[in-house]
Amino acid sequence: MSELSFPPDPDPRPLPPKEPELEDCCGTGCVNCVFDMYQIALENYERALTAWLSRHPDNAN
Repeated sequence: MSELSFPPDPDPRPLPPKEPELEDCCGTGCVNCVFDMYQIALENYERALTAWLSRHPDNAN
């Protein structure tokens, strides 16, 4: 039996960033703290998801 091959989705739903663990932070007040970077990634994800949902209103849940 052969497997069907489908082309990749040209507009996949954005995936949320992985939240860092508390121990991922060194606690020294880095300019690019993992939690700051996560916050930026989360904001980017939320904007991308809002845009994606506007293009795919049938997938709102």
